[in-house]
Amino acid sequence: MSARLTQVMEAIDAANAKDPNLENGQPAALLYGQRMSAEQARLFPDASETLQIAARGQHIERWKLPREAYPEGRAGYLAWRKAEAEHHAEVVSNLMQQAGYDTEAQQAAAKMLRKEGIKRDPQVQALEDIICLVFLKWYFAPFAAKHPAEKVQRIVEKTARKMSPKARARVLGEFELPAELAAAFAN
Repeated sequence: MSARLTQVMEAIDAANAKDPNLENGQPAALLYGQRMSAEQARLFPDASETLQIAARGQHIERWKLPREAYPEGRAGYLAWRKAEAEHHAEVVSNLMQQAGYDTEAQQAAAKMLRKEGIKRDPQVQALEDIICLVFLKWYFAPFAAKHPAEKVQRIVEKTARKMSPKARARVLGEFELPAELAAAFAN
């Protein structure tokens, strides 16, 4: 790992260590970033430094823009997600600049964090695949337990649509899902 990559990863972790929300006794954003990096290393061991940074910084300072600060409903949710993506991209770009990354690298990471080019840009798609697999591995079961089956089905279908064929195949090989949920990943 290069010195500047180490610097950015440590800065992301330092920011996320301030998350007041705890999961398993750890700041939730810090734990999420570590999970993202672990999945990135497993799925894309030869990943570019920008993909490694984007994966670790995916939820940097997420708690600073709480969902409750936006209107209820789909429009409010989409506005919140867009604001989050912009915030993550800005913070990560600034950390990269401080570590000596050029503008092109900063823009590449920001593009991934804003999800610009899913299905068209291999780096953006790689990040989306990592995000979806992290969700399924660590966050899906608690989510599903809190929501009606119809909503769970819709979320699974949306998740599967965002994934590459290779990532969907991984889901079918790595997770034991009920047939109606697994069907979303078979297409």
